[in-house]
Amino acid sequence: MIRNICVYCGSSPGLDHRYADAAVALGRAMAEADVGLVFGGGEEGLMGKLARSVLDNGGRVVGVIPNFLIRKELALHDAQELIVVDDMHQRKQIMFDRADAFVALPGGVGTLEELVEQLTWVQLGRHAKPILIADIGGFWRPLLSLIAHMNNEGFIREGFEVRYLVSEKIEDVLPMIETAAARHGVAHAS
Repeated sequence: MIRNICVYCGSSPGLDHRYADAAVALGRAMAEADVGLVFGGGEEGLMGKLARSVLDNGGRVVGVIPNFLIRKELALHDAQELIVVDDMHQRKQIMFDRADAFVALPGGVGTLEELVEQLTWVQLGRHAKPILIADIGGFWRPLLSLIAHMNNEGFIREGFEVRYLVSEKIEDVLPMIETAAARHGVAHAS
């Protein structure tokens, strides 16, 4: 049911080896399940480890990178498709259009911004594509606590709930996304 997943993650590897291990494991699982990767197009950090793992296991990779990041993030030219765009807005729109679901691995402010945008879009009914937060080693716990706090303080109104999945184990990511997509009847991206 899910053909392509957009994965948001760091262009740095992070300090905990579990983050890189999770990126490699997710890439392998996606390739083995014939699920393509849509990502930010960089060769560095978790992005690079994830994309290399997909490629090394015979999977499909679409990278989307703005001109100004080609050198900073070292564009992954081995991807089957590398789309170079003018700005971040185009990057995010193409990644959205190409994805059937979204996964957030650990990352920095850019990863957070991309994840929060998708959470907002699903909250406002702009799409019903599954969003999964891979809480590797408790990385996303502060964000999850903040969302609960927003809800408890009345800033997330009834009817505007923030819908997302959380997995602490990479092996649960694809089954959880497939189940959510089947439940909500998500159509495939082009």
